[in-house]
Amino acid sequence: MKNLNIIQDSRVPTKFNTYPKEIKEKLDNLRRLIILVASENDNIDEIEETLKWGEPSYLVKKGSTIRIDWKSKNPNQYAIYFKCTSKLVQTFKKVYGSTFNYENNRAILFNLEDEIPEKKLKECIRLALRYHSLKDKPLLGKVV
Repeated sequence: MKNLNIIQDSRVPTKFNTYPKEIKEKLDNLRRLIILVASENDNIDEIEETLKWGEPSYLVKKGSTIRIDWKSKNPNQYAIYFKCTSKLVQTFKKVYGSTFNYENNRAILFNLEDEIPEKKLKECIRLALRYHSLKDKPLLGKVV
């Protein structure tokens, strides 16, 4: 694993501190997975961690933005969001089926008690971080 340059917007830690403790732990885990996957990719040297729509967001060159968040209107649920106009969630549904709960073509949803299938989620994250080099391939290059 190489040394990844993380460019962090100073508002991100403040945002994480606004979440309830149990939610913060869940979102910290999603953040850890995103950064881990980026660091494992030889083509990614830098990741930007910022806020988009008030949500922690992760951007890399040639990738699609990944956001994570929790909403008080669904207190037992948190999510990892992908660009809804991309083929990402559509591909995840075809490849992983009912492994995940989805919100239309924009998110993978988790309940607080869910055990996250990390290996499969890491693959979803990897596809998002490489999206612009994969978007023209059937199922983003994934073999079903």
